[in-house]
Amino acid sequence: MRVLVTGAGGQLGRALLATQPAGAAVVGLTRDELDIRDRDALALALSEHQPDWVFNAAAYNAVDAAETDEAAAYAVNFRAVATLAELCRAQGSRLLHLSSDFVYDGRSHKPYSPADRAVPLSVYGKSKLAGEEAVTGTLGSAALIVRTAWVYSRDGRSFVRAMLDRMRAGESLRVVQDQVGTPTWVDPLALTLWAATRAELEGIHHWTPAGSASRYDLVVALQEDAIACGVLEQPVEVVPILSTELGMAAERPAHCVLDKSATWAALGATPPHWRVHLRAMLKGLTAADAQLGSAL
Repeated sequence: MRVLVTGAGGQLGRALLATQPAGAAVVGLTRDELDIRDRDALALALSEHQPDWVFNAAAYNAVDAAETDEAAAYAVNFRAVATLAELCRAQGSRLLHLSSDFVYDGRSHKPYSPADRAVPLSVYGKSKLAGEEAVTGTLGSAALIVRTAWVYSRDGRSFVRAMLDRMRAGESLRVVQDQVGTPTWVDPLALTLWAATRAELEGIHHWTPAGSASRYDLVVALQEDAIACGVLEQPVEVVPILSTELGMAAERPAHCVLDKSATWAALGATPPHWRVHLRAMLKGLTAADAQLGSAL
């Protein structure tokens, strides 16, 4: 299987390269190596590498900035994705496209299934939904769209890593308690995406681990587990607040838990609770910090 990964410098792109299955011929191109907004560059990459699958891990993810820079968000999340889908169709490649829980408004108190109507609240969410529609309209069953949520990694730019770094700096934290979702460690997500290609899944699928939490619950758990794993020495104050107190430019879905049951069944694997993954990530971070210390 020949695979081309766009956005290979991001946290998901790096995880996909690190977890690639034996026997796969995988090429990862970072944003500097392949700007997906450049149609000619995209066409050349597909022609050169002849991929069976393209994993599109490139995205504009600056949720608040998108409110005042709509053109930039749509250029990456919609127009570039539409072009990529057209080129995949011409090349005969399958496309795995990553999307977000932000396509929903979060006003339902039951988990969202892929069949539920998407009503995004923000420019970012609207641009992601537009990208999904372009992929589906162009490729039909040759497309696989995976929606996920609250992705974090050991070393990437994410809410979890930002909170951990601030704790380690001794800062007290004010964290919203009225946004609920499911934290998703990027390593199991990447492994799931590889499994999805082997299973030849198609259409729209949801994937996160089990369970849900508010942002506040997540940070409290992060602090407890970081101390237990030796990543954090001293606790800091964590204060629950409302989203309105932060004055964020973009409106977030308040209660956005994805229904993953169909995807779990299709892959024959039910992941553990999100906190199991969080602890595993922190234990790995402990080992990585130790290696860094010895190298220095």
